[in-house]
Amino acid sequence: MTQTREGQLLETFVTLADTLVADYDVVDLLCTLVDKCAVLLDAAAAGIILSAGNGELEVVASTNERSRLVEILQLREGRGPCVESFLTGQAVAVPDITAVGEKWPEFREGALEQGFASMHAVPLRLRATTIGSLNLFWDRKGGLTQTDSHTVQALADVATIGILQERAIRESDVVRQQLQHALNSRILIEQAKGVLAYTHDVHMGAAFDLIRNYARSNSTTLADVAERIVKRELDL
Repeated sequence: MTQTREGQLLETFVTLADTLVADYDVVDLLCTLVDKCAVLLDAAAAGIILSAGNGELEVVASTNERSRLVEILQLREGRGPCVESFLTGQAVAVPDITAVGEKWPEFREGALEQGFASMHAVPLRLRATTIGSLNLFWDRKGGLTQTDSHTVQALADVATIGILQERAIRESDVVRQQLQHALNSRILIEQAKGVLAYTHDVHMGAAFDLIRNYARSNSTTLADVAERIVKRELDL
C-alpha cells in the first residue's frame, strides 16, 4: 500500500529523532534528511551546506550533482540564497529564479544552467546558533505553502539538534579525556615527588620544585619528567 504524505512525514521525524537516543553518523543523518525532504516536497533536488565553526561553509549532502554544483557556486562567490539563509538565520524563498535580477547573478546563471526554476532555503538553527542551511530546488516555478515551509524548517531544526548533540558529546569526550590525563599526570607527579623526597632527602614541596624547574628549563611537561623519574630514567 502506498504510504501517505503524512505517513512519510511521521517516518522522517522518527528517523531524525532516533539520532537523539542512539549512535549515528552525522553525514548519514544529513543524507537521509535531504533524501526525505526531496520526496516529501516533490523537489528535483536538495542539499545541505554546513559550517565547521571556523566561518567556512561546505556542501555536506546532496541528492544529486545538480544541486551540489549550484551550492558550491554560491560558496565560492560568498553569496546566494543558501548563503544568505545561513548568514541571516532566516528562510529565503526564490519562487522564480529568473526574477532575482542582479542580486545574485552567479547563482541565477548557474541554477538556470542546471535546469532549476525555483528554490527554498531554510537555516539549520537552534535558538541563536545557525550551523548551515537546508536547500530545496525545483524544475518548476512557484514556492512552498506556509505549511510546507514550516514543515521543512521543523525537519531542519530536529536535524540541527542531532548535529549539535553529536558535537557536544564529542567535545565532552575531549574534556573527559583531558580530565583523565590530568588525574593520571597528578598520580605520576606524586609518585615522582616521593622518589625525589627519598633519594634527595628533601620534603615533598622541595621535590615538586625540582620537577617543575627541570620541566621549565627543558621545555617539557611535568608529567613527562615525573614519568622518567618514576621509571628511574632521570635523576635530578
